[in-house]
Amino acid sequence: MVKNRIERIDNMAQVSAALVKELRERTGLGMMECKKALVEADGDIEKAIDDLRKSGQAKAAKKAGRIAADGVVAIKVAADGKYGVVVEVNSETDFVARDESFLGFVEATVEKAFADRLNDVAPLVEAREKDREALVQKIGENISIRRINRVEGVVVGGYVHGNKRIAVLVALSGGNPELAKDIAMHVAATNPAVLNPSQVSEELIAKEKEIFLALNEEKVKGKPAEIVEKMVAGRIQKFLSEASLVEQPFVKDPDVKIGDLAKKAGAEVISFVRFEVGEGIEKIEVDFAAEVAAQVAATKQ
Repeated sequence: MVKNRIERIDNMAQVSAALVKELRERTGLGMMECKKALVEADGDIEKAIDDLRKSGQAKAAKKAGRIAADGVVAIKVAADGKYGVVVEVNSETDFVARDESFLGFVEATVEKAFADRLNDVAPLVEAREKDREALVQKIGENISIRRINRVEGVVVGGYVHGNKRIAVLVALSGGNPELAKDIAMHVAATNPAVLNPSQVSEELIAKEKEIFLALNEEKVKGKPAEIVEKMVAGRIQKFLSEASLVEQPFVKDPDVKIGDLAKKAGAEVISFVRFEVGEGIEKIEVDFAAEVAAQVAATKQ
């Protein structure tokens, strides 16, 4: 028995990290499950996959390659308003995104992130992996904890849009949670690119100038250089106002800029984070009829 245990330890040491990584990518299962399967299969990845399917983990493995681009976002803010976390958890369909089991998983996930004050998704994914796999087995869709962010400040407030597809956290140097929530609601509606104009890159400004001149080629033709420069400067100023949170007109009162709104309350906007479900994920459009035909053909082989 001792000899077998020693041999197993030696085999685990010989299973390369690259092989474990490949099996994880192909199955969506946890690192330890993949490593154990590879050891038992003597490093044969195809056999390991077959063994995982036979052991009842096939459902989770089968779904892992599908794009999870739907889902919800969730936040939790400390009772003292000093910090908060926002998490995005993805599913394949909006139907599952409304499922009670899925929403329960999301709630437990954001609670874990909050309790551990996490700002890195990796430890959160690891901590929730068993529950994620169990949920995949239950509902039959791929589930993914995509990202997390922690925001800290003198005052932190948040807002989640009614359909749980947009969530925002805002940190202020003063003021109150209601003000932070109002600004968070504004961010949800307008999606500013940066906090203030100084954060807009020179490259982006140059690109905006180029676009403006191309679109207004006829208007600037023949005009003195100083006039053209004033026209460009006006467009850039408008662009910076549109892109920068503190320069934007408050959605509830367009006569007041966000920066001035905070200033009136003796505060300054320190930071913000906005999550929208699925942003940046390339969702593959599937031809349902073709998929069904392919499945039927596979059963005849």
